[in-house]
Amino acid sequence: MNRAARATIDTSALRANLNAAKEASGGARIMAVIKANAYGHGIVPAARALSGADAFAVARMEEAAAIREAGMEQVVILLEGVFHAEQIPQAASLDAELVVHSHEQLEMLEQYSGSHRFRVWLKIDTGMNRLGFPPEDAVELERRLAACAGVAGRPRLMTHLASADLQTDPFTTDQIRRFREATAELKGERSIANSAGVLAWPDSHSDWVRPGIMLYGVSPFEGRSGEGLGLRPVMTLASELIAVKTVPAGGRVGYGGVWTASRDTRIGVAAIGYGDGYTRHLGSGTPVLVRGKTATLAGRISMDLITLNLEEIPDARVGDEVILWGTGLPVENLARKAGTIPYELLCGVTQRVAMRLV
Repeated sequence: MNRAARATIDTSALRANLNAAKEASGGARIMAVIKANAYGHGIVPAARALSGADAFAVARMEEAAAIREAGMEQVVILLEGVFHAEQIPQAASLDAELVVHSHEQLEMLEQYSGSHRFRVWLKIDTGMNRLGFPPEDAVELERRLAACAGVAGRPRLMTHLASADLQTDPFTTDQIRRFREATAELKGERSIANSAGVLAWPDSHSDWVRPGIMLYGVSPFEGRSGEGLGLRPVMTLASELIAVKTVPAGGRVGYGGVWTASRDTRIGVAAIGYGDGYTRHLGSGTPVLVRGKTATLAGRISMDLITLNLEEIPDARVGDEVILWGTGLPVENLARKAGTIPYELLCGVTQRVAMRLV
């Protein structure tokens, strides 16, 4: 079945971005973050392309299961741990490492009587105020975890940076200091850095780093593109023109008629819309590429279609490819126009968009 809306995933770009993370992280081991369907890129093909990573990090049990069902044996870490005691046997069957961030999870492991021994990560909350234990409790909790019959070896230690994308914000330095002070007496391996940490905060690199968005060629910093950081965009979202017509001067286009032709104007219709994940928050004037040239949205995005001002591309024809984001049109720019972040646009691509690997 041929679908007009398609996302092309450049697996060589994934590998190149992984190498960039390795080079930037000073020898730290790489925990490649492939949660949320690998940020919309497809968890299984992304994992295969990123097989050179030392481990994979996922958020949910079903993501770990997808990796195992695809026959991959790499280390998998459940960043949110288990939610219920009934999930512990499943985590064991998947040979998943567990992040422990709550007293409930700690008690589950203390009560666990199965034969499997888990590698675990103790999460310390140094200022995100989301998941994790207070720094002052780290030593006691690490010892409790290490004493669990179901835990293998010394617990590893992690925290999460809240503002590393803000390169002049001293809060990141404060978080790193709090983490180091809280874990000074402990021997476990450590992980602090996310993508922004890898790229901008070398003091956060530690034993393991956890690159996410940078692996997909996207900058974690507002106002900067991945390409500007030496990364390669992985996803190109595209469709095609399915109609071209001339709208007379004064003619209104689309729902609500929010765009009006100031003169006779060639309008193209492309088969993609918010039902495919191309957000309705993008308005008239948003750029797309047709035949390598810039056209702009004219009118509101609808569920299945967008309309384009082709005034500057007189040779545009039905069947021409329309690039919504990718090489030459950074997703970061589209996110800025939509008032959101590139993570949301990438994760929002829906199942009816055909995925093609190259």
